[in-house]
Amino acid sequence: MRKIVASPKAPKAVGTYSQAVVVDNTIYASGQLPIDPATGEFVPGGFKEQLEQVFKNLQNVLEEAGFKMADAVKVTVYLQDLANFAALNDVYAKYFSEPYPARVAFQVAALPKNAMVEIDMIAVK
Repeated sequence: MRKIVASPKAPKAVGTYSQAVVVDNTIYASGQLPIDPATGEFVPGGFKEQLEQVFKNLQNVLEEAGFKMADAVKVTVYLQDLANFAALNDVYAKYFSEPYPARVAFQVAALPKNAMVEIDMIAVK
């Protein structure tokens, strides 16, 4: 069974995709940007503020479908600048604890709307 997830507590998709899709007991969450759903704009501040908003958006999408961050099994992090890797680990530890989900993080040439970070996730209940 396939279910489309649309959380009002996360920004609407900025393209032709769903916030997430649930198939059986697995959720595939699309990449989230640091957009404040109340304003439709990026949160003010730097990398850490953007990263916090991305995690809040992901958390809201997961919760809309009855999942939680602890259900994450795979996280993909797209960074505008790999120099932010240490800061990523600091904030990441607020949202995940051992056993950590599998993760990949890499620098990309550009992100939508010139974001500093985007993250997608797979979680299983």
